[in-house]
Amino acid sequence: MSAAPRSEPPPHTKQLPLPLDDFGSRERGPGIARQDRVFCNRNLKMSGISWVGFDMDYTLAIYDQPAMDDLSIRATIAKLIARGYPEFIKTVPVSTQFPVRGLLIDKRFGHVLKMDRYKHVHKGYHGFRELTKEELRALYHAKKIRPATPRYHWIDTLYALSEVATYAALVDAMEKKGYAVDYSRLFTDIRECIDEAHRDGTILDEVAANLPHFVHRDPNLAPTLHKLRSSGKKLFLLTNSRWAYTEKMMTYLLGGAMAEYPTWRNFFDVVIVAATKPIFFTERRPLLERDGETLRPVTLPLERGKIYEGGNLQELERALGVTGDEILYVGDHIYGDILRSKKDSAWRTAMIMQELETEIAAYESCKEDFATIESLDDQREHLEDDLRYYQARIKELTRQIEHRTGERLEKSDRQSARDLAAMLNAADKSGLSGSVAELEADRMRFKRAVERIRGKLRQIEAEVSALDRRIDLRFHPYWGSLLKEGSEQSSFGKQVDDYACLYTSRVSNFLAYSPQQSFRSPRDVMAHEIGM
Repeated sequence: MSAAPRSEPPPHTKQLPLPLDDFGSRERGPGIARQDRVFCNRNLKMSGISWVGFDMDYTLAIYDQPAMDDLSIRATIAKLIARGYPEFIKTVPVSTQFPVRGLLIDKRFGHVLKMDRYKHVHKGYHGFRELTKEELRALYHAKKIRPATPRYHWIDTLYALSEVATYAALVDAMEKKGYAVDYSRLFTDIRECIDEAHRDGTILDEVAANLPHFVHRDPNLAPTLHKLRSSGKKLFLLTNSRWAYTEKMMTYLLGGAMAEYPTWRNFFDVVIVAATKPIFFTERRPLLERDGETLRPVTLPLERGKIYEGGNLQELERALGVTGDEILYVGDHIYGDILRSKKDSAWRTAMIMQELETEIAAYESCKEDFATIESLDDQREHLEDDLRYYQARIKELTRQIEHRTGERLEKSDRQSARDLAAMLNAADKSGLSGSVAELEADRMRFKRAVERIRGKLRQIEAEVSALDRRIDLRFHPYWGSLLKEGSEQSSFGKQVDDYACLYTSRVSNFLAYSPQQSFRSPRDVMAHEIGM
């Protein structure tokens, strides 16, 4: 039985126009400025996020870093003197410009180091003296560094920058005055003093008493939180700060910002203070409800407007009624906020990096230098190809000459006149002098070409080194780029890449994006794919 013929469409049937055909191409504006963008390391669909959590310090609250460092340094120096350190350290100049995040303290030798993603040390200082390449090679290149051991201390928070500044300044000043410095003891004392200054209120009381001096109030923060809430997402605050300080800070940031929210607490469905991250992610501390000065066991469900304290990851997820990958947590601290939440849960993460705006501005100013380096790298690659060719030709010509003369040529770049005469004399007796002389002339010509190429390569290397130094200075006078070290990611940049799904300079940058935005990471290209 044959198949029935297909019926033809009626003559008047035609393809309906596609919906976008009538719109044409709209005129596009400049888009979101690069320094205001949210960058993506791992694809993330905001449509799949039910809860967005926020840290407070250095996340919702953007501190004035020089002012905070100056306050922390003054408090630390005073406590060091109280512990018996010499009075003269009160007058030691401490440069708040010296440290950046991602540095490593070597407590055995008193050095401050910067590594690339492979834990290879590229830069280092002892006090404010830059360590030479020879010093770095002797100490750190023979064996792989293990940052997690007691010898080292990793600096990954803005809070810790004042520790590094104080440490470098005191190592420098005390050695110049002839003190025998116990580098490990000094660093431990500095850390204990600054922690004590935070615990006893020396630092936080002054900040709370003069918030406009220490904290930038972002006018777009409240609209950002409102936009997320209006899309149906729920918000929580999870901070290590105590309730009294949190209340003052959040009132300053959000109090009276929008008529729809009588107090700052109305922006959040859950507020948890004194969370003690990173312990929050790894231990089972109970979640308590705070009522004034009274703490009592929590009763579910958690209520908007109430204040909770402590707690742990599992209890919070159970109380929120969602699985981990429906939660996006926004914080500034790679270990306390980002790494632990990624290692111990399926939470998605967004990292706030205040330094990113400066980093992007420096990168933009270096575009011409980057292009020049790329051009020089191309030249170097072509020259190295030529070098391999000429070296292979020299080797082949040498083999031919030795075969014809029966004499082994010296490995030096030049044959002596006596050796060359002896070689030609031997060749003349065998009737090969003309061809051997020609081969030797070619060999010497190729050797001169090799020397010219090597000279050009040395020149390119010097130019690239000078450009690298100039680029470094545009990013930071001591350490260069925060996120890069040479052509590699820095150790800090690698951690951002490994543990932050998203990163941006401030929370309010999310305002420019839809609450249902699909963030897509750039294609990860391996070396063999480049140029294909």
